[in-house]
Amino acid sequence: MCPHFIRYELIKEIRKRYLTEQMFPTMILIVVFLCGVAVAFMSSYIPTLLLSFFPNNKRQLSRASLSVSQFDTSVILRVRQQEVPKNSDVEREAIAAMNLALDMEAQGKSDKAHKLYQHALKLDPQHVDILTAYGEYLEHHEHDIVHADHMYKRALFLSPTHTKALVNRERISPLIEEIDQANFNRIDKKLEYFVKVPRNHPGLRRAKKEAYFSYIYHTNAIEGNTLTLMQTRAIVETKIAIGGKSLQEQNEVLGVDSALSYINKTLLGKVGNISLRDILEIHKRVLGHVDPPEAGRIRDTQVYVGEFIPPTPGEVPGLMEEFIEWLNSEDALKLHPVEYAAIAHYRLVVIHPFYDGNGRTSRLLMNLILMQAGYPPTSVLVQDRLKYYETLELANAGDIRPFIRFIADCTERTLDEFLHATHENAGALMAKLNDSTNVIFTKDEL
Repeated sequence: MCPHFIRYELIKEIRKRYLTEQMFPTMILIVVFLCGVAVAFMSSYIPTLLLSFFPNNKRQLSRASLSVSQFDTSVILRVRQQEVPKNSDVEREAIAAMNLALDMEAQGKSDKAHKLYQHALKLDPQHVDILTAYGEYLEHHEHDIVHADHMYKRALFLSPTHTKALVNRERISPLIEEIDQANFNRIDKKLEYFVKVPRNHPGLRRAKKEAYFSYIYHTNAIEGNTLTLMQTRAIVETKIAIGGKSLQEQNEVLGVDSALSYINKTLLGKVGNISLRDILEIHKRVLGHVDPPEAGRIRDTQVYVGEFIPPTPGEVPGLMEEFIEWLNSEDALKLHPVEYAAIAHYRLVVIHPFYDGNGRTSRLLMNLILMQAGYPPTSVLVQDRLKYYETLELANAGDIRPFIRFIADCTERTLDEFLHATHENAGALMAKLNDSTNVIFTKDEL
């Protein structure tokens, strides 16, 4: 008998026995579903696969970012790498809006010019000429040189040799430094009052205790933890689980409590001598109750944070080595403590060395640096989460100054709270300290 005939008869027998007419619709649905899964898989991984064929270009972008600022890391441009190429029509419309804004500005119609500049930036937020023109408008018409400086910095980040942006930024840089230094001077004066409060002052002891619980609550809430401040305090004080709340969230509280205790007992004296092991030990406690296998361990997988792509696992060890070297360098230790703490926070969180717990560990490192300089623990409040993330994004876009100012504001707010808790005439004291013209104090006032 012909082999082909046997095969045909066998197929007929299988179809007759196992594939009834009622099963055909189900089979079709299964085939369509499998095809959909295959298409989704291909669309997700083909772009990554294609990018992997061009490693040199990616490395060149990373290296280019290092020349922008002494605070930048080799991963600062990764956010921009994810952007979709500009549409030429949109770019033309953005330029037209900028030119119209310039006309309105020349005619003295500042409000219309402002709206047109904002429209142009929304259309093309990375157009160097628009950024520079808007900076000039802010500088000359709104007298907002801090915001103008940010526009110039963004323009130079995109085009380091842009003449107009270079000239403008060089012109206003002394004024920006003067403003930032005045803020630091005001914080320094408040710190001087704070460190003079006797350690056994009842108001100070109470404020420290409240600040401790508040810090644990806010640093977890920023990451999405839903426990209230009262619940957080109860867990820390009693170590008893609260019904109706996930054990993971409660273990996150215990983790930060353990890390703060470790810092207070072990690391406060290690000024200029913070090691990678110290950071790993902090992280080990942050995540120790939540995910013990990953606690205190550098990640060996790729992670994604929204549109931001942190370094690959292979890059992390080298970046951490560079970070630790900078962290203990003479240049870093010469910075104002608030500036030093903010930059350390940013550089660690942008490396993202851990699978989870990077934000909490970075904020703890920031507070370690602040406490070593005599400051109380500073909380980033959950209600300020949007501004916190926005200033981090601005740092990724090339300007870390807004993030430093944000951390300075948080630090000053914390000092204000402690001074209010420890001084009888706190209102008058705050009025004096917050007066930017009052930069000289007598010995008795200090």
